[in-house]
Amino acid sequence: MAAETSTFVTYELTGKVAHIGLNRPEKRNAMNDRFVEMLADAIARAESEAKAVVLFGHGEHFCAGLDLAEHVEKTPFEGVRGSRRWHAVTAGMQHGTIPWVSALHGGIIGGGMELAAATHIRVADRSAFFALPEGQRGIFVGGGGSVRIARLLGVARMSDMMLTGRVISPDDAERWNLVQYVVETGTARDHAHKLAETMATNAEISNYAIINALPRIQDMAKEDGLFVESFIASFTATSPEAEERLRAFLDKRVARIKAPDAE
Repeated sequence: MAAETSTFVTYELTGKVAHIGLNRPEKRNAMNDRFVEMLADAIARAESEAKAVVLFGHGEHFCAGLDLAEHVEKTPFEGVRGSRRWHAVTAGMQHGTIPWVSALHGGIIGGGMELAAATHIRVADRSAFFALPEGQRGIFVGGGGSVRIARLLGVARMSDMMLTGRVISPDDAERWNLVQYVVETGTARDHAHKLAETMATNAEISNYAIINALPRIQDMAKEDGLFVESFIASFTATSPEAEERLRAFLDKRVARIKAPDAE
């Protein structure tokens, strides 16, 4: 299907994988309220017809975060409403029914990091750089970063980035658990697509359990998490699709897992 453009967001369905593009390159894909609503529409469409999503940025950068020109004109209550709307929209990504992979290049700054943190897998190419300059701007994260980014990096590293304006490289981001893959410049979207294609072949109920149960179990006490795990494991394993896939494995109709090729 050909790409479709709705001003700030593009949408393209390739097989079972939707590609959603942030499309405001002249502003380094900085997001305003209109942008967020268009992203919400794209998320809803992907949920209705795709099995996985690749999120990427058009132009030289993934996303430079909030459009501060719009943000500075808001009243305190308008700011709260805008933040809560961003929370609701990104929850549709993180806690939807299909997995998301973000393809990161150029600047991933402030709200751009918050947006990437709402995806399940993050692929960065070597042009990527990451920053949380809120301290220098006199503001605070409002797009879910204090929860999502802090869970990925840890509070100490996130505090360092916000307090000092430190900019980190893709290798640092991988070492700090912010991204899972680092690839050559210009290849992040292709790599993300391959990962998304693999995810799209998984059992739907398994994908749903992985992206929804794991983060919630992490928020539970140990024994509560183990108790919930038992129910999720039983529920998924007894689905008709799981039964067929397990029988295919036992009947040797699918390949067994092999060790990765030696470097």
